[in-house]
Amino acid sequence: MPEVKAYWQNYIDGAWTDGGAGRIVVDDPATGENLAEQGLADAGDVNRAVVAARACHETGVLTAMRPVERGRMVQAMGDYLLANIDIIAEVLCREAGKPLWEARLEVEGAARYFEYYGNQAETFEGRSIPLGEGYYDFTSYEPYGVSAQVIPWNYPLEMAARSLAPALATGNACVVKTPELAPLSSAYIAKAAEHAGLPRGAVNILCGLGREAGASLVGHRDVSQIVFIGSVTTGISIASAAARNVVPCVLELGGKSAAIVWPDADLDALVSSVRWGIFFNAGQVCSAMSRLIVHDDVHDEVVERVADMARSISVGPGLDRPDFGANMGAMISAAQRDRAEAMCREAKRQGARPVVGGRKLNQPGYFLEPTIFDGVTPDMNIARDEIFGPVLSVLKFGEDEEAVRIANGTDYGLVGGVFTADVTRAMKTAARLRAGQVFVNEWFAGGVETPFGGYGKSGYGREKGREALWNYVQTKNIAISLQS
Repeated sequence: MPEVKAYWQNYIDGAWTDGGAGRIVVDDPATGENLAEQGLADAGDVNRAVVAARACHETGVLTAMRPVERGRMVQAMGDYLLANIDIIAEVLCREAGKPLWEARLEVEGAARYFEYYGNQAETFEGRSIPLGEGYYDFTSYEPYGVSAQVIPWNYPLEMAARSLAPALATGNACVVKTPELAPLSSAYIAKAAEHAGLPRGAVNILCGLGREAGASLVGHRDVSQIVFIGSVTTGISIASAAARNVVPCVLELGGKSAAIVWPDADLDALVSSVRWGIFFNAGQVCSAMSRLIVHDDVHDEVVERVADMARSISVGPGLDRPDFGANMGAMISAAQRDRAEAMCREAKRQGARPVVGGRKLNQPGYFLEPTIFDGVTPDMNIARDEIFGPVLSVLKFGEDEEAVRIANGTDYGLVGGVFTADVTRAMKTAARLRAGQVFVNEWFAGGVETPFGGYGKSGYGREKGREALWNYVQTKNIAISLQS
């Protein structure tokens, strides 16, 4: 088993530094044992990071570059991650409980964001507006300044890259608060920034508790824009802090996403999508396929086939099972695992039928079995509340109207899915689903290029794609009178 260094620091103003709040222990979710210690930032550390980012912005060093030069630096960050993927993936595997192959996919995904937005840097252009003879009018787009980014533990490397890459490409300086449950791999983001030659203060990476470091960051008067990925409750607090300082924020919050399955669906493709949709990353995905709404005519066959697939997945430490797609790792913590198991017990109490799983494993580490519940009705807690674990709820429908009503029957609206060979039905249903993104015949279709974000309590704003660039700039109009 690879060694992970015992102590990790924060990165502020181009230097590695301890945390003013001491240290925090990071566990290995696959064993439950202590893995390493991370320096813990306090409010003073946050202030130093924001001041450094503000100074970087105000010197104009980022905006003075030609966009292509800035874009090449962003791309170089991704190149660094790929060049060091073996080391980074092992650290990520150990701190987050992922199988090693999943960790490698995350590193590759993070690198892809830097590649994509590095390429976008020189394509982001203003426009001229005709005002008639005697006037010349045009718009330009300027970075907000300091972007504060609060990153979740389920994809600590990839989610940091998702917001950091477009922010840097548009000329912002950034302060990233990493998740205290999985902060270690984020150090390689700072190393990537150094490798790329970004100026001091452009990238600051620190770990701290939400109640101190997180609150200090999102409430700081010199922060110009905020990105948050996490729970609805915390998202409301962050939106309130942003409103007090009158700064924009992007929120990606919870999900309870549903896939609707008609009798003409390709069931082989469906089973593959269920595998990725709910059991990838042990179900700890905001856009997980947590509900499967199946037509009466194919319900029994679908349940049987997805149950067989779930039983075929091995569960255990990620470094021990390198085979692509064959295994599922641990949940991030004992508390998260126990919460998911408690929701499974409540589902049984309310009348849902456990087809597979529903229990934690009797072994070290924070493991929950791949779980499928049938006989779920829309009023049950398991059909309404986000579990954030490897638990699938199967519901029945008879008519199209009923399927859409069930799918839209939660407070969330992050993604949705449609499985049918009928293109007309797919298009009509996609238009009616209250979700920011709809997958047709393949869960997680799309990519870095496609915009992503939620309706309802799943948040607001869009990440990914060119739409994300607008999060980090404000429009300036310049109107010139040419009359003498």
